[in-house]
Amino acid sequence: MKIAVTRLAGKEERDAARCAAFGHACYSVHPLRSEIQEDVIAAFAGSVERGEFDCLFFTSALPAKILAPLLKKTPRVIAIGPETARELERYGVACETLPGFYSRDFVPYLGDWIEGKTIGLPRADVPNAPLIDAITRAGGIAREFRCYRLASTNEPLDLDRADAILFTSAMSFKKAIWTPRRDLMVMAIGDITAAALMSGRTIPAIVGDGSLEGTLAALNEHRGRIWIIR
Repeated sequence: MKIAVTRLAGKEERDAARCAAFGHACYSVHPLRSEIQEDVIAAFAGSVERGEFDCLFFTSALPAKILAPLLKKTPRVIAIGPETARELERYGVACETLPGFYSRDFVPYLGDWIEGKTIGLPRADVPNAPLIDAITRAGGIAREFRCYRLASTNEPLDLDRADAILFTSAMSFKKAIWTPRRDLMVMAIGDITAAALMSGRTIPAIVGDGSLEGTLAALNEHRGRIWIIR
């Protein structure tokens, strides 16, 4: 299948190879663009340099890519997935990788260690109250740095050559300008994105585990079941 994957421009570097490993082709479509907040980035880097955090949690690859070159010394660093970890490690920032692909996995991963610790969160300017609340309830201190804003590109997605579209975040669906087709399979990268689709009266045929690989594996399993039924 040829899959249109919603991405911020520049975040699609390895998608083609990752899709090919599962027998599919893909290309990127861009419902969102990022607006980098340079003053916030400088403030975060300065706070890290001064040793104000016990842990940093990178919830996506973009802030890792922006900030990793600026970090000379770091406390404990957690990445939400292997792509985020790869961006950090590219610049020599050692990190741990969550076993799951959701920010809700962060506090359970740290366990009792989080109590009394200050957590630096370089993120998009998108609310994530459940993460902040979970850190606070566990006795941690959350400090958010909203390093970039997400805005609609206001451009219709190029789906004419696609057999499927994969929405990689709730925001990418909410801001997308696109035309559904009967022959266009709709996929969600995980359950949070799927919930956004269903709120918008779009039922995803495939729901992944929060990762591209997990979604492609679910797609192949789905196709295998259809083949057996036929």
